[in-house]
Order: sequence, then C-alpha cells, then structure tokens
Amino acid sequence: MTDETTINFSELALAPEVLRVIDEIGYETPSPIQAHSIPPLLKGRDLLGQAQTGTGKTAAFALPLLSRLDLSSAHPQVLVLTPTRELALQVSEAVRTYARYLKGFQVLPVYGGQNMGQQLRQLQRGVHLVVGTPGRIQDHLRRGTLKLDRLSCVVVDEADEMLKMGFIDDVEEILKHAPRQRQTALFSATMPNEVLKIARRHLQNPVEVRIKSKTTTVATINQRFWQVRGVAKLDALTRILEAEEIDAMIVFVRTKIATVELAEKLEARGFSSAPLNGDMTQALREKTVERLKNGGLDIVVATDVAARGLDVQRISHVVNYDIPHDTESYVHRVGRTGRAGREGQAILFVAPRERRMLSAIEQATRQKISPMTLPTRRDITERRVGQFKEMLLTAIQGEDLGFFEELVDEFQQDYGFETRKVAAAMAFMLQQNRPLLPEDDIPDPLPAAAGRQENYAHEAKGLRRYRIEVGRVHGAEPGHIVGAIANEAKISSQDIGQIKIFHDFSLVDLPDTLSTELVELLQRVRVCGQPLQLGPDLGPSGSSRPEKSARRRSAGKSGNTSRGKPVRKHSGAARRVTKKKS
Repeated sequence: MTDETTINFSELALAPEVLRVIDEIGYETPSPIQAHSIPPLLKGRDLLGQAQTGTGKTAAFALPLLSRLDLSSAHPQVLVLTPTRELALQVSEAVRTYARYLKGFQVLPVYGGQNMGQQLRQLQRGVHLVVGTPGRIQDHLRRGTLKLDRLSCVVVDEADEMLKMGFIDDVEEILKHAPRQRQTALFSATMPNEVLKIARRHLQNPVEVRIKSKTTTVATINQRFWQVRGVAKLDALTRILEAEEIDAMIVFVRTKIATVELAEKLEARGFSSAPLNGDMTQALREKTVERLKNGGLDIVVATDVAARGLDVQRISHVVNYDIPHDTESYVHRVGRTGRAGREGQAILFVAPRERRMLSAIEQATRQKISPMTLPTRRDITERRVGQFKEMLLTAIQGEDLGFFEELVDEFQQDYGFETRKVAAAMAFMLQQNRPLLPEDDIPDPLPAAAGRQENYAHEAKGLRRYRIEVGRVHGAEPGHIVGAIANEAKISSQDIGQIKIFHDFSLVDLPDTLSTELVELLQRVRVCGQPLQLGPDLGPSGSSRPEKSARRRSAGKSGNTSRGKPVRKHSGAARRVTKKKS
C-alpha cells in the first residue's frame, strides 16, 4: 500500500462539525494512516492498522467514529483500549478537541489511580465514548458499572505495547463482553504473532493498512527540546531570541489564530515578525515570504499548511512552539532550516503530557533530541553588553565624531564631570529602550530535564527507592514501567518519582506507604514480558538480591549490548533579531 496521499480532509465524508474543527486546527491533507483508515471506518468496516506512534493514529480512528455517533443516546458506543494512563489521557484530550462542536458529546478517560467515585458519577450521567486501560475497564465490568452491550465499535490502540506489558489477555477478555456484531479496529506499531492471532479471532474481514515510516531529518540540523515548566512559552521564546545567534526564524503553531496572536506579541516585544497562515491571500503570503528572504522581516509565525514548500536559505532557526500532531509534520517543519549545507537549529517546546510525541519523533527520525536549558538572565545580559560594545566600536571606527567630541568637552568645562562619568551617562540614555540588565522580575529557568522523565530527587520526602528486574536488555522504557505500576497498583503516575533504567534492572522511586500486599502484587506484574520482582533497593549497586543480581550482570556481559550586529530602531519600533555570522 502506498504511503503517499493527495486527498484532502474536505473530500472525506466526515461530519460537518468534525470538519469544522479540522479546518480550525489547520489540518488540510491527512497523513497516510488517516487517508487509508478513515474511509473504511466511516463505512463500518473492521480495520487492522500498522503504523508507528506519532503518525496520526488517534485522528485516524477518532474522526470517523465521532462522525458516526448517535448523540441522542448517552450510553457507551465506542470503547478505546490503551496500554497506559498517559495514552488514555492523550487520546481523550484529542477526542474532546475533535468533538468540540458535537452538541452534548461526553468522553470519559478510565484508568487506575483515578478516583473511582468520579468515574462512577460520570458513567451514571452518561457518556458516548470511553477511553481506558485494561485493568480499570475490567474493574468496572466486574462491578457492573460499565456496560458494553450497546457498543458499536472497539478500538485497541498500541496492541504490541499491550502484549509487552502483559495486558493482552485482559484485552481478549474485554472483547468478549462486547457485542459480536460490532466494528473493531486494532492498531499496532509491529505485528507479532500474538497480536495477529487476536486480530484473526476478533476482526471480521478487516481492511489492512500498513504504513512504513520513512521519516528522517537533515544531518546538518541540531535538534534540541525544552521542557515547558517554570517559564511561559512566550518568555522562553524571547530568551532564545535574545541569546542565540539568529539570522531568521520560523515559529510553528497549530492554529491560524495563534499565528496572528503570537506575531503581535513578538512585535510588541520589539521583534520584527509577521504571521503566515492559510487565511491570508496568496499575494500577502508571497509578500511576507519575500520580506523574509530579503531581510525586511526576521520572524515568521506559521501553520504547517502555510509553510509547505517554504524555501528561504537565511532561516537559521525553526521553533516548534506547539508540538506537531505527527512525526511527518515535525520533519517537514525542521526541514525549513539547514539548507544548502548550512547548519540549522531546531527547537521543540514539550509540555509534560507531550513526552510521548517527543519519543515518537526520536524513534521515527532515528535521532536523539537533546535537552536544552533556557538562557539565564546573566546570559542575556552578557549578550546585550557584547552587542552594545560592538555598536560603540562601529560608531568609533566608522563615523565622524568631531562635533560630538566638542560637545563632550564643552559639557565637562561647564559642569566639571570627568569623561568616564559623561560616557556612562550617555550609555545609560542610549540603552533605555532596551536595558542591558534584563528586568529583575523574570525568573531564571529551571534546569533542562536530563532524562526522559521528570527529575524527581530520590531522597524526596515520601518516596522510597525500589529495584525491578527489567532493564534495557528487555526493551524497557520509562513509559512501560509507569504504565504498568500506575495501572496495576492504582498509583497515580504523578506519585511515581525518578526512574533509572540499567542493562538488566531498573530503579524506581515509589511512595513509601506501599503496603505489603501492593508490593507482592507488583512483584508479579510483567513489563516487556518480564515479572517486575519489585523489592527495596538495598545498596549502591541497586540490588535487593545481591547474589542473583551479580550473576545476571555477569551473564549479561557475554550477551549482545548498544556574533553578529543587531539592527535596531531607537524609537522602540520592531527590532531585528540577533544576526548570525555567515
């Protein structure tokens, strides 16, 4: 099956309310998984989809299924099964966005660690779509508080992750509670035999969609991410503009409205910027791009659609102000820089709930994205002082200063101040529109996260360090561990601290109030096919079972392992960003 698509969303038979949201978000052309999945799902066909995380799978099933809902009947019509709490929340947030104009629509995320009473109350009020993890869905089925007898569709998302985390039997059990005459969609990044067996047992004459990821990025692009915390995104972007050597920049946001709002805010802060979106006339878009090319404009705030085909060699930086919905969009965005062999800079703003997309981008591009720390107040001060000195040097070397020298001499004779004092006063007056010392009320940023999870201190009050017998050699990632513990032990992922993954074991910080029964339960929980065998960490080696761990590490060794000058107007008008030296 081809991965190329030329169809537009407007050509698909989606509900008008759903198409309205798509237009507002700025979607125009569906991703391959969306283009091949939406038509059969709209027709009620079963579907077996293979595509990597970050290719737009959520929209691939959510858009058609929302278009087929009967909103007059407030009972569960669609059930989406996800392996982790984080994915359940991510899917439910996306569904809520796509359904914003469906009057009366209700979606409920169901997962372990959340208050059961809250879920019961919402189920009693009525919901149309449920997104949940297998453990908590089964809890409701046993209680009789969730009825699946009137489901029209079941979606199994990330089936291979369900298998790795030991939930695949639970998925089968849940499917048995759903009506036989239902629509079923199963999505998986890989298709191991166990997943294929389930597909054969539960899908009826399915349409098969297999999308091969060819995503890659240019080697000349330096990719970094900043975890959004402690500083507003606009302030973070301002710091970057102040401190980095920038020629020109394109800033990507998700909506047309956001392009105008952010461009106006940057202009108000003195940066030469303009929006670029699909609502602008073709003539105005071309004029904006031409200004960017010839140096009349330094920052363009754009949507994905408006920036397609944009080729401006002086773009030194691409900032993903809003994280893209899929990995292909990320590659298209960052491809606007690093042209003609020049080094480009790509910066991605990532909120905590968006870490999955960061991992998906890294997997799809096969490149690591490095964490970055925002420039501090001291960095900005040093940069501004350096630019100020260059400006003075340029004036001394290139201007006729005779009249001004006489003026200074005359001032000294009249008032008796020494030359150093007069020069300092002039410097003070010159920098008033853009103070060399940044405002004191701007907090310095927190350090960038060093790993792929929040850097909670192991000594944090209320946490205790445990060892689990699953590590890199088993394919374990933080998301697998968090998902398994949160789902099975009913612990909120917010209460799980630092996770350190080693070759054949891992360390995880958990609440020090875990009961003996809960510890015994977690010992049997499986991640990547391995029982956790959770126990307290007893020493520097991280081992709670010294002899056993020593043998494992020994066995593991025999196996396989892996400056420029700013141009500014003193009137306070829009200023140019710091120029990057060629």
